[in-house]
Amino acid sequence: MRFLVVGDSDSYIKWGAALASTLGPEWQKQLVVLASPVKPSPAQLEAALAATDFCSADAREVPLAELQQLIEQERPDVVLAALRGPVVRVVARAVRGVLGHRPVLLSGLPGITIPAARKAVTYRSHVDMVVLHSRREVREFSALAAEMGSTQRFGLATLPFIPADAHPAGPAASGSAPAGSAPSGSAPSGTDVIFASQAIVPREREDRLLLLGWLAELARRGPERRVVVKVRAVGGEAQTHAETYDFAELMRELDPPAPSNLVVEGGPMGQHLARAGALVTVSSTAAIEAVAAGIPVLLPNDFGVSPHLINVVFEGSGLFGDSEQLMAGEFHQAAPEWCDDNYLHGREHDSWVGMLDELVAANARATLPWRMARETVVGGGLRRAWDRRKALGTYDHSISGSLAWLVGVPLRAVVRRLRRIRAS
Repeated sequence: MRFLVVGDSDSYIKWGAALASTLGPEWQKQLVVLASPVKPSPAQLEAALAATDFCSADAREVPLAELQQLIEQERPDVVLAALRGPVVRVVARAVRGVLGHRPVLLSGLPGITIPAARKAVTYRSHVDMVVLHSRREVREFSALAAEMGSTQRFGLATLPFIPADAHPAGPAASGSAPAGSAPSGSAPSGTDVIFASQAIVPREREDRLLLLGWLAELARRGPERRVVVKVRAVGGEAQTHAETYDFAELMRELDPPAPSNLVVEGGPMGQHLARAGALVTVSSTAAIEAVAAGIPVLLPNDFGVSPHLINVVFEGSGLFGDSEQLMAGEFHQAAPEWCDDNYLHGREHDSWVGMLDELVAANARATLPWRMARETVVGGGLRRAWDRRKALGTYDHSISGSLAWLVGVPLRAVVRRLRRIRAS
């Protein structure tokens, strides 16, 4: 059976490639990068594909029109849209327009997705199954979809970045731990403290400088260890979310200056965790990877706990701490009951592969209908052209996209102005 991964940004490509790599040898796997403004650099692509069944030479870049041709020629049984939400909708429409072949269409969310968002359901309403990564996610998305009148299928998969032999710490491991310590039965092999940075969390420049200052103090108090600011992009590389205040640039503004053992590095997260004695993040999925590996974690809560910070899912985990604990190097192990409901449920409880087999079988019998899209706006073909141009930017070369952009940009400005007038 043929499984085609279509990715756009580095984080979605990493997820899609890793998820496909968990499938058995009966699947022939292929990966393409959709030409878009967020396509990864060669270095980002190499890092994203580390520890998967793919290498950067396997992942050729294709524009949307060529993707349709590829699906017509290769006739994959399954297409995984490992793409940002608005792009999933555009690619799903394109796949539906392929003549003579109907693949099973999957999508999903590559990281923490609590609380469940209406847009995440709407953008993926074309697909046959959405892959999620915790019992809580499946429960909350299922409830939201029902509220919205959607009959979407949600499959449960262990986060594919987590090694198959990893498991969360047992009950005796909850509580505080110094950097480099580990619960019984697990043994972090390194001493680095890894800060898993994010492009938009925290968002404000002052908060990002404050966080860097805490990390600098942690480094000063422990000169024998490295404190690594792990970044996803360097030198203007694209990301899933645009980063306004780059940590590497902000490092130059620290006063007093950063100590020599506070460093900024890119590369695969898995390689950093192999050298880690502890991990710091505001809300990154890397926290889940660290917990699975028995690595102590601290989530600074000085900025609060809110959906805006993407950290409400960690309530009850035991991983929160304040800046004083961070600077002192006091890290935590996760509460086992939280792990079971949040990402570390055990692979034996995954449902997505069984659901996929059922979908492929139904499609082979020609009993799998195309899903009716859940559209929230009107506009017909011109609106669809607008969606495509907005999602793909200048990588959309269609005449209809250019026309929609020419009409839509000034029209959107007028609509927004009228809304502001009404609200005032």
